Amino acid sequence: MNRERALKAFHGEMTDRIPHWEIISCPDAIEYITGIDPWQHPRLAQKALVERYAIDLYTLPAEDTPVPRPPNGVVYEDAEGRKTVRWGWDHTWHWDWGHRFQSVEDVLRYQPLEHWDYREMDPIGMDLSPSEEELAQRFQQQVDRDRAANGDLCLEIGHFYNTMFMWPLLTFGWELWLEVAVCYPDEAKRLLRDFAEISRKVFRAWAKTDVQVFSSHDDICHRQGPVFSPKWLRENIYPYYEEFWGYLKATGKKIFFVSDGNVDLVADDILACGADGIFCETYTDWRAFARKHPDKVLLGGGDNRVIMSNDREAIEAMVREMAEVGRDMPGYFFCVGNHLTWDLPPEGVKAYFDAAEKYGVRSG
Repeated sequence: MNRERALKAFHGEMTDRIPHWEIISCPDAIEYITGIDPWQHPRLAQKALVERYAIDLYTLPAEDTPVPRPPNGVVYEDAEGRKTVRWGWDHTWHWDWGHRFQSVEDVLRYQPLEHWDYREMDPIGMDLSPSEEELAQRFQQQVDRDRAANGDLCLEIGHFYNTMFMWPLLTFGWELWLEVAVCYPDEAKRLLRDFAEISRKVFRAWAKTDVQVFSSHDDICHRQGPVFSPKWLRENIYPYYEEFWGYLKATGKKIFFVSDGNVDLVADDILACGADGIFCETYTDWRAFARKHPDKVLLGGGDNRVIMSNDREAIEAMVREMAEVGRDMPGYFFCVGNHLTWDLPPEGVKAYFDAAEKYGVRSG
């Protein structure tokens, strides 16, 4: 059972083959591999893919209701004139964050605790004003739906996008938040303290569910490394991580941290805060992480730029390198760190999955 294999990996138990997680945003590859139109039959097609390649960590659609294909093109414009681009099954969120704030003074006047309804903030998409108990019920319903949809095929997970750093980033935008954080440190602490009240409620609610694995997301890094210095993060962000993850760990949940960019300089601190592992992009030295933390969870190593080449030999070489790490690391998951994006050649994606199936076996 693939679900059990994923759970064992999170608990540090060696399994028959290297487990597998993917963010699959390439419908054309799903159709190429399964022969099923994923727009007409999203559940049937994705279920066939998961069965074919034993993808252990995934969330299947609950229903097989057809989904509309995105319009032709790559760049779109929403009703408010904000740009989005093609992504996966549809298009991205807009990234015109902070458009309501014109100055630092606007940011300094903001009171996070006056705002609890985030249905319009796409990564959240829900009203967080109900009580902790009501949120816990909603989260449990989500877990139950995902678990029913997945069955024993793959493990369902809980997740939260705005662990801590994303709140000011998505509220004020990059430029204003960076200026406030650097030039107005006391005011920045006040904003973070108030945003933490929102996340605290969310994590305490998730702790009341029976989900077994949780993904905690915060883009504290970019391609070159952390956005702020490790010292700043230790002072302003990590104490909240330790607190929030402590609620989950007290109920036996496993946690993996998700960030864009290169997490080399933050990985040790993240683990010290209580995360059981990390999902990393290709900029991270994931081999060094595996050597240093062989008892932790690591999801990554695959690079979609290699898959984009459609060079089968290069793809196989990449997967062999991943498998060399995963052979002796119980918590290692095959995973393309920069996602299986919509524009990848389907043949290349199939070659990647075929190689993972071939080289992922740990025992006969």
